[in-house]
Amino acid sequence: MQKVNLKENVNAIDELFLYKRVGTLNNHMLNVLQAEHRTLDFHIHENSDELFYCIEGEFDIEFEDGLTHLCEGDFIIIPKGTKHRPICNELVKCLLIEVEGTLNQENTGGTYTG
Repeated sequence: MQKVNLKENVNAIDELFLYKRVGTLNNHMLNVLQAEHRTLDFHIHENSDELFYCIEGEFDIEFEDGLTHLCEGDFIIIPKGTKHRPICNELVKCLLIEVEGTLNQENTGGTYTG
C-alpha cells in the first residue's frame, strides 16, 4: 500500500493529453492528465460509467442537452451510454476513473501510457 498525491502526479506530467495511471481499483483505472484548448468529439462509453474529477482549473462536459461546468474540487459521473464530450478552453488537471479498456484513441484525444 502506498498513498498517492494527485497534484504531485499530475504536475509531473510533461506534456498535454498524456494519461498517466496513478492507481487501479478493482477493474477500474485511475488516470491523471493535463488538457488545454481541446474539444473532443462526442462519444459514448457503452460498457462503463466514467468519472471526471477536476484537480485544478475548470472545464465543461457537454451533453446533448447542455453543458455542465466543473471547477477545482468538482466531479461528475457520466453513466454508460451517455453521449458526451469534454471541452477544455484553459489548462485543466483531471483525474479520470473508468473501467480498464475504456480508453482508446477514438475517445481520448491523447496518448495513454497505461
